[in-house]
Amino acid sequence: MNKLNSWKNTLLMLGLSLACAATVQAAVESKDPIKLTLHDWTGQLISTQIMGEVLKKAGYNIQYVQADYIAQFAGLKTGDLHVAMEIWETTGREAMDEATATGKVENLGESGMLATEEWWYPDYMNDLCPGLPDWKALKNCAKQFSTPETAPMGRYLGAPVTWGGFDDERVEALDLPFEVVHAGTDAALFAELESAYQRKAPVLLWVYAPHWAPIKYKGEWVKFPDYNQECYSDPSWGLNPDMAYDCGKPTGPIWKVSWSGLKDKWPGAHKIIRAFKVDNAEMGAMISNVDLEGEKLEKIVSAWMNTNSARWQQWIK
Repeated sequence: MNKLNSWKNTLLMLGLSLACAATVQAAVESKDPIKLTLHDWTGQLISTQIMGEVLKKAGYNIQYVQADYIAQFAGLKTGDLHVAMEIWETTGREAMDEATATGKVENLGESGMLATEEWWYPDYMNDLCPGLPDWKALKNCAKQFSTPETAPMGRYLGAPVTWGGFDDERVEALDLPFEVVHAGTDAALFAELESAYQRKAPVLLWVYAPHWAPIKYKGEWVKFPDYNQECYSDPSWGLNPDMAYDCGKPTGPIWKVSWSGLKDKWPGAHKIIRAFKVDNAEMGAMISNVDLEGEKLEKIVSAWMNTNSARWQQWIK
């Protein structure tokens, strides 16, 4: 009798397992891979791989594709790429708006993170350049920010050129005596900050949030003229009547976007991606774990999945 009951229980569990598998299979509209883009900064890699792991839990086939931040929109329009998890209001809004206006790319809403990207300096530079953080102080402090390679011009260390941001145009429009030197990678950008900060050496560079840098280091963002959409589109607007970009960068949400065909081919995945939300604090902590503490990115993503299982299960419900 005990053996009979055992076999009955085994058959019952097998039946339930098959039913669950059938349910997942029924929910997955296509087994073709959903292609998520990967870029060159840690936070975006974390966001994308969390999303990929959640979609896998729902039964979808996932493929990660390395892509340029701005140029990816060409692939999203054609459907060669399917999902981009981080389009920053600060640097990607123009490209996003152009793409969504074609009807071939869809804005899937806010990621839950709010973006700041701007020129930043350590607080010890306040004594060397009186008037900071007002941008006009930089007109008189080029020497204090110069290097042997840029003297007598000051040096501004910009982000990798593929990130956009119009720093070269801003320098020209505001007539700043600075040379823009673009870091090759995200890691190189912050390695230079670390080195300069330890030596109390002059440095002026691109810093963004969510990130660990503005938490770990004491400093301030330069205060440029307030951003206005017309600053980017109408040269007559702003301080320089002949040039655009004579203002600071915008701030705002980090968006999720997709190929517009996603909602028809994978409607369940479309719903899940729209539900994705991660805030600045938890993303900053995860970036810190990877960049500062040397943890493997995959380990951090796995830990997030385990800690937040009830949360992402609601997304795929």
